[in-house]
Amino acid sequence: MSESVKPVIEFDHVSKIYSNGVVGLKDINLAIQPGEFVVVVGLSGAGKSTLMRAINRLHDVTEGDVRINGTSITKAKGKQLLHIRRQIGMIFQNFNLVNRATVLKNVLTGRVGYYPTWKMIFGLFSAEDKQRAYDALGTVELQDKVYTRADQLSGGQQQRVSIARALTQEPQIILADEPIASLDPQTTKRVMDDLQRINREMGITVVANLHSVELAQAYATRIIGIRAGEKVFDGPVAEATDEAIAEIYSGEEKEA
Repeated sequence: MSESVKPVIEFDHVSKIYSNGVVGLKDINLAIQPGEFVVVVGLSGAGKSTLMRAINRLHDVTEGDVRINGTSITKAKGKQLLHIRRQIGMIFQNFNLVNRATVLKNVLTGRVGYYPTWKMIFGLFSAEDKQRAYDALGTVELQDKVYTRADQLSGGQQQRVSIARALTQEPQIILADEPIASLDPQTTKRVMDDLQRINREMGITVVANLHSVELAQAYATRIIGIRAGEKVFDGPVAEATDEAIAEIYSGEEKEA
């Protein structure tokens, strides 16, 4: 990769200590390049979600700096923070859909960062944004569910709606926080295949937290191992040997 290519995500000596004294992250340095598919692995409670939520500043960090395309999201305020967050789509473990709303309305909320609040309240979306939503649903093959209520879908379909919502945002980065934790194996494959296709065909950088090392090895281009808030492994999938994985997972198993 050319030296002139700027990392899309940078962690510069980032630490996070919670108010109860628990160390979430400890002196993390990272540079993630455009188009990578990065999977973060580690025990429950190791700091994977803290790392993920530091990227879009759902958590404030205690020390250090997180930069998105060279701009500090750690220091950003107001409109600048909103503009940076537009570049980052988020997929949650529990889908975070509005159950009583249609699939289309849920997907259109991916455009929320582009509208004043009053337009959102009245659902005044442009024809272009509705087309973006239809296209995103086509990408995950759910265009036949446009007017179905979210709570009438299976778990796998709901997660694919949340992927479409993230795509409608037109992000450069998609964060997926345990996106398949509540899905069966067949549905898991479908969701991971969708994320891989989006990464390869659209060039969107994907950072995912997964419990399964096997899935990390199957889908990632790079694996980052976190143990007790520290980065203990960072390398291409080929280097994630059984010994390296054992090192990531050594120590006490914590409650999920």
